[in-house]
Parts: sequence; structure tokens; C-alpha cells
Amino acid sequence: MTPWPYPRWIAHRGAGKLAPENTLAAFRLGAAHGFRAFECDVKLSSDEQPFLLHDATLERTTPAQGTAGERPWSELSCLDAGGWHSRAYAGEPLPTLGAIAAFVQRNGHALNIEIKPTPGLEARTGEIVARRAAQLWAGAALPPLLSSFRPESLAAARAEAPQLPRALLVDSLWDGWFGFAQALGCVAVVSNHKLMDAALREQLRAAGMRALCYTVNDAADAGRLLALQIDGLITDAVDRFAPALDAP
Repeated sequence: MTPWPYPRWIAHRGAGKLAPENTLAAFRLGAAHGFRAFECDVKLSSDEQPFLLHDATLERTTPAQGTAGERPWSELSCLDAGGWHSRAYAGEPLPTLGAIAAFVQRNGHALNIEIKPTPGLEARTGEIVARRAAQLWAGAALPPLLSSFRPESLAAARAEAPQLPRALLVDSLWDGWFGFAQALGCVAVVSNHKLMDAALREQLRAAGMRALCYTVNDAADAGRLLALQIDGLITDAVDRFAPALDAP
């Protein structure tokens, strides 16, 4: 297999739970802890601006309510996406994919973009996110890894920007997952860490795919996965695992 170009340790949503998720503030904090690879969730506004947000709705991480994808970017960009976390982050905005791209590329970081569609917009979100990512990383030495739980999103991303690497996210080994990963030309599968064992890792490696896991927050879990030579560990515990970043 060709060498895997991405760092093994990946900061979940920027800095895990230490800063408001999916914000530039979180990315800066994750980088301050030594992380050089990040994961984030990207969906579309009603006018098809790719931006960072995990939930389909706004109420958990902003003062607003309702479906995020039903609002234009002119409204979403004015929301406070940091005050829910702590006073220090009050006023932190929702970032566009473009803003995150500028940060990671300027600093030489890697990015895993999880395509997180508003329900019903799986294919369209995959298409637009892949198109924008291809534009933002045009000519870059290390493109972003596009991942999704939704095969429809990955299929649309592949059709729009086949040159960008893709990964299937799985929370269970549902019927047909492996065939979908192969058919979609995925370079990796990102599984719930509880699913990963030697047999699954070997199944993926034999098919030419890499094995990554989420969300690895416990030292014992991390040790087990590192012993399996897992290719990527996505973690919230950016402070606890920071010393491991320099380990071979």
C-alpha cells in the first residue's frame, strides 16, 4: 500500500469539547495542543454556502432554532456559535468551509471533511461540498479527506470531484457496507472505535483501504487501536493525547 499521507491523530470538530465545536476558535485551540489534522462537519445553507455545523438544527449550539439548512448564509453568519460553550467564546461565528480551508492550508494542517447533509439533501450536499473543496484545495499537496455516513453523499462527491479521496463512516457493520465502500472507491473506512478489531482491520487492508476510528477518548481504547496499527484516531481528548502526537 502507498504511504498514508494524513497524521494519525485527528482533533474532532477542531478541539473536541474544549472549545465550541466546528469553529475557528476550536481549530486554533486544537493546533495549540499540537494537532496537525482536524475533522469537521459541513452542510449547506439554503443558498448553498458550505459551512460548519454538526446538527441538522440550530438550537444546541446557537441561540436560534429550526433547521439550519433552511436559512440563507446571510442569517447563519450572524449567529453566535460560541456562547453556548462558555462566556469566553461568546460571539464566535459559524465558519464557512472557505475559512477553515484558509486556516488549515496556511498552517500546513490536514482536514477530514465529514459531509453532513440536511435530511433530503444528501446528494446535493455531497456534490457542492466536493466542488467547493476541489476549488479550495486546487494544486494543494494534500487534499482533504471527504467522509460521510451517507453513501449518496459520497457517490455525488465522487461524480463531482473524483480526484478527492473518500471514506465511508460506519456506526455499525450494516448489510452491504463493505460493498458500498468498494463501489464508491473509498480509500478508507472510519468506524466507531468499538467495532474495530484485527479482523476488520485486515479486511480493509486486504481491499486496499485504510482503517480509521472515532471518537477515541480513552487511553485504553487508544492503546488497543494503536497496537492494531490503526491509521487514524479521531479524538475529543486533545489535551490528554497531546503528548502522543510526537510518539512514533
